[in-house]
Amino acid sequence: MTELISKVPEGPLAEKWTDHKAHIRVVSPANKKKMEIIVIGTGLAGASAAATLGELGYNVKIFCISDSPRRAHSIAAQGGINAAKNYQNDNDSVYRLFYDTIKGGDYRSREANVYRLAEVSNNIIDQCVAQGVPFARDYGGLLDNRSFGGAQVSRTFYARGQTGQQLLLGAYAALNRQVAKGTVKSYPRHEMLDLVLINGEAKGIIARDLTTGEIQRFGAHAVVVASGGYGNTYFLSTNAMNSNGSVAMQCYRKGAFFANPCFAQIHPTCIPVHGDQQSKLTLMSESLRNDGRIWVPKKLEDVAAIRKGTKKPSDIAEEDRDYYLERRYPAFGNLVPRDVASRAAKERCDAGYGVNEQGLAVFLDFKTCMEQKGRKYIEEKYGNLFQMYEEINDVDPYKEPMMIFPAIHYTMGGLWVDYNLQTTIPGLYAIGEANFSDHGGNRLGASALMQGLADGYFILPYTIGDYLASKFKEPKTDTNAPEFEAAEKAIKERINKLLSIKGKRTVDSIHKELGHIMWEYVGMARNEEGLKKAIGLIKDLKKEFWSNVYVAGDNEHFNQELEKALRVADFLEIGELMAYDALNRRESCGGHFREEMQTEEGETKRDDENYMYVAAWEYKGDKEPELHKEPLEFKYCKVASRNYKD
Repeated sequence: MTELISKVPEGPLAEKWTDHKAHIRVVSPANKKKMEIIVIGTGLAGASAAATLGELGYNVKIFCISDSPRRAHSIAAQGGINAAKNYQNDNDSVYRLFYDTIKGGDYRSREANVYRLAEVSNNIIDQCVAQGVPFARDYGGLLDNRSFGGAQVSRTFYARGQTGQQLLLGAYAALNRQVAKGTVKSYPRHEMLDLVLINGEAKGIIARDLTTGEIQRFGAHAVVVASGGYGNTYFLSTNAMNSNGSVAMQCYRKGAFFANPCFAQIHPTCIPVHGDQQSKLTLMSESLRNDGRIWVPKKLEDVAAIRKGTKKPSDIAEEDRDYYLERRYPAFGNLVPRDVASRAAKERCDAGYGVNEQGLAVFLDFKTCMEQKGRKYIEEKYGNLFQMYEEINDVDPYKEPMMIFPAIHYTMGGLWVDYNLQTTIPGLYAIGEANFSDHGGNRLGASALMQGLADGYFILPYTIGDYLASKFKEPKTDTNAPEFEAAEKAIKERINKLLSIKGKRTVDSIHKELGHIMWEYVGMARNEEGLKKAIGLIKDLKKEFWSNVYVAGDNEHFNQELEKALRVADFLEIGELMAYDALNRRESCGGHFREEMQTEEGETKRDDENYMYVAAWEYKGDKEPELHKEPLEFKYCKVASRNYKD
């Protein structure tokens, strides 16, 4: 039985990382040149890791499913990146960022990992400024900051509403430098289809050239997974349509434990669903909650008039508006964490106050800000976001409030990793959103970019050396080994099976049905009856998929239907695993809200006595997955019920 050993160093919290780096093994420059590392994914985590590993002298192969590494979904992040610089002199600190992150995650993350994240956050800003990332600056030319949910200080660095794009361009430039030097070889339009183990260690991958259909083998001394999250299990999400969780599932099936899969984040600030033919949702940055105020009408007759179009939102008098976040959470107001804001919006809409035709929207209004600071202030900070909203909805948000509603955005669960970011498979590492380690039950806004770059630039390049230090005498992995042969054969059989079914259902129709099941029973609110029903429905849908799906074309050329089919097969397994995890966790914490476990005021009710652990699931084939537990200890921050009211 695999034992979960976190490898958290001993000693004071603030000294753990420094002491750990001083004692782990390193690889000499000459030996780095002999070693190969595979990196899957070219978002902020993957690009920064590959660039840094290449700079160190390793031979790196990096893979992405897009036609260019710079098209990774990190480019879509809007609002900003956190760091504890305290440039605003508002009493921020590494400890305060650490504590806000632990509290925001509802005390379900590993203390040592989160402190390290806060500790290296300041280095990220320096790195990105040196790369030329055009962060916003104040009148005097100094880097500017704004606030985000779950914090009472301004620690978020930003580039208007394009922060992810600008950070990715910086990482992409660093990556291209190594590609030009020859230390990194880039494989665009290649998708990993399986992990190859030799003697129980990760030694390579099987990949498919998406333009030709060719199945290829790639060997290495270690494999790094930086392929993002699994939010598209729900079909509709803020993720790019080709974002998927397949790599994590491939590793899970090979023995890597999957941690906290039920922890999925619902973002409160998204453009509502507008039709049955919609394939994804659009995020409106959380940064808008700095200056925007969220409300619904107090009177149901005003709600009805707005839905009918006989009244404009701007017609509603100030005294007839319910700024419900400010009412319920006066200390944080509109800047409560995402899970809190999402559930509050759901509560208002469930009570009948939703303002669009479907009753599934609330207002995000800039009227007060316009009156106090003027239109130019908003244009400078959020202009591109306002343009995007108007293009999608044909409503000028300078004149009428935006309509928003919660949507699936990010997944806090992922492959279980120890302090070194290594999974339960030796030689297999997971970074960024692909692992579980830093966000607990809920991710604070502007922390995804922080974790991705922290892992890639400043953590993995140190810790992977500890593993590789004992491998430099090993020759390059032989891709003709029987293990590669068996893995390639299994992949080809899976592809041929999908192509041979010739059923009546499209891949998208099954994915949409899965999405409805997930949103209905494993969405913002969950209960025992619904989760059991979801597991049964997903099992039935899985049978339907493997007996009645129709995948057009063949595997000899570009075939997007086959790409989608392979991913949806994995989404079905992810959805089932998420439901199992949610059923097991009989408490409410962060984004996981069990209706049976809530306070009288409708807030989350944790069960620290029975569920203060990381749930790490082991694959058992057709049987139910096996649960392993990593206990969580909090020695450096006080565990308490989250309070955003005072």
